[in-house]
Amino acid sequence: MMTRLSSLRTSFVVAASLMALAAFAWPLFTSALPTQAQAAVPFVVFAVVPLLVVVMSLILDGSITSSKTLALLGLLTAVGTAVRIASTGVGGFEAVFIVLILGGRAFGARFGFLLGMLTIALSSVLWGGFGPWTAFQMFAAGWVGAGAGLLPGRNTPPTDKSSRLKEIVMLAFYGVCASYLFGAIMNLWFWPFGVGPDTDISYVPGGSLFENLRHFAVYTLLTSTLTWDTVRAITTAVGLALIGAPALKALRRAKL
Repeated sequence: MMTRLSSLRTSFVVAASLMALAAFAWPLFTSALPTQAQAAVPFVVFAVVPLLVVVMSLILDGSITSSKTLALLGLLTAVGTAVRIASTGVGGFEAVFIVLILGGRAFGARFGFLLGMLTIALSSVLWGGFGPWTAFQMFAAGWVGAGAGLLPGRNTPPTDKSSRLKEIVMLAFYGVCASYLFGAIMNLWFWPFGVGPDTDISYVPGGSLFENLRHFAVYTLLTSTLTWDTVRAITTAVGLALIGAPALKALRRAKL
């Protein structure tokens, strides 16, 4: 019965994530002028917020139930918040992904999902960075933490130096990929009104999927991938290489 209930919760979380992904990718499947797109932003955001509530409620009612796990979640959320506030905006230097990836790897996908969401929410409140983008950031960061929990070998912690090194290399590679994907997906939802019309990187109302994908690829490459996302990727990989092994050992010990 518990296994079936857990599977049902997981299915709902996946469905909510897919709906949120559709909200991110709406420029690729709808036709709207940039002015219309900008006017639609509040409605898109309000559509995403209930999904956040549903996902967080389902996860909290699932595996994140013990007082010890909640305490660890609160601690890592505070750490991630402090790291994000201290590093955000300094030339793209952003180390919060290190915390999200280590938390998801040590405690699982659901924990990582919730950790990413709560870290963005708390840091946005304290930092004053709340806006239409916050709900999207919460989902995107949640996916980063959840992805780390879905990587192979999580339930069999390494016992020797060689396997620990392989795990850190895998996490660092994942951190680089996650950094670029996070930047791209965060660019996607506001791209239609991010630049003016009639350029090689503009959103084309009524354009084909291939045409808009081509324009968006150039847009995100020039505005994010080559700069902020690359710095974030390097920061995350270096941070995981430096502190990943001892931090994971400590987190796993705390879990036990």
